[in-house]
Amino acid sequence: MTPFQIKVSKDKLAWIQDRIAAYRWFPAPENEQGFLYGMSTPVLKELQEHWLHHYDWRAAEDELNRFPQFIAEVDGLDVHFLHVVGEAEGKRPLLVTHGWPGSVYEFWEAIPRLAFPSQHGGKAEDAFDLVIPSLPGFGWSGKPASPIGQRATAKLWNTLMTEVLGYDTYLAQGGDWGAMVTSWLGFDHGAACTAIHLNMIALRPTPATPQTEEEKNWLALSQAQMQAGGAYLMMQATKPQTLALALMDSPLGQAAWILEKFHGWSDLENDDLFSVYSKDQLITNVMIYLVNDAFATSVWYYNALFQEGGPALPEGERCETPTGFASFPGETVYPAAPRSWTERVYNLVHWSEMQKGGHFAAMEQPDLFVEDVRTWARLFD
Repeated sequence: MTPFQIKVSKDKLAWIQDRIAAYRWFPAPENEQGFLYGMSTPVLKELQEHWLHHYDWRAAEDELNRFPQFIAEVDGLDVHFLHVVGEAEGKRPLLVTHGWPGSVYEFWEAIPRLAFPSQHGGKAEDAFDLVIPSLPGFGWSGKPASPIGQRATAKLWNTLMTEVLGYDTYLAQGGDWGAMVTSWLGFDHGAACTAIHLNMIALRPTPATPQTEEEKNWLALSQAQMQAGGAYLMMQATKPQTLALALMDSPLGQAAWILEKFHGWSDLENDDLFSVYSKDQLITNVMIYLVNDAFATSVWYYNALFQEGGPALPEGERCETPTGFASFPGETVYPAAPRSWTERVYNLVHWSEMQKGGHFAAMEQPDLFVEDVRTWARLFD
């Protein structure tokens, strides 16, 4: 376990800047309006201009170095993680896992509130020790030689928490791939991972047959949403290397692929990407992929899901670890399953219908996210 500081070389930053400046623009559809055809051309041009003339990576780098972070070798893979020992003083560990196309940066606004609640209008007894790792092949974590899936990641995380950091037990939270990893932590490692909190339902029952009208309607909605917005998943799950080879040499191309998801999956005002995120926030998240050449290995992660056997549990089994769920209304591509369906997969002890927010819950609505995590965690004090 080695202390780590981010310091990207000048040469790497110059290459990224040069590639962004040299991007060749081609005509967009004449009737393009907003994100009708995917990434909006005018929005990407606006981001390019900001990136080239106003964005400061060194300032972002200083901000990313604000919290203590480390590298530890876990089962042969270097794992990058934040470890923020707050007012809990080692007594209340919470493992938080991001997804794609996010990063540890998703939780930046939530970290001080979770670790030092008394400094942010809360109570010290609600504080957590935070451990926030970068997924294998993401951020500053090591790149596996071949795709590593979510169940294998859960095993890595449990080793990190119990053997590297020495926690006997811990709580865990996740959305997107983080929800899948966290679910497997609950299913496979419940002796140490004593409770989980999700903002996306990850596992599936077997058989995955709807049993009520509400479940039938949800399944039809989910299938329609996946038909409309799930092509990325099929591409990344079946042909990830084709996509990687197409985009790895184009920073602005990677930004288009990533930021279209931030638009489509977030709870925006008037369909405006910048109503929830600043340009600097969006660019910093993309830069975490670029400075680490992590786009390719990040999309491998989808293929690994199916190599591991997919998200379905064996028939008649569920995750018995106590589970909390926060349903955010802007979660459109993966709408929340009905409670009856969820209870066939998880030992559900907490359910919240959130006022606003979408797929990137902690980044979009940090206060709402933090308060729900606090409420859930109090059940286990």
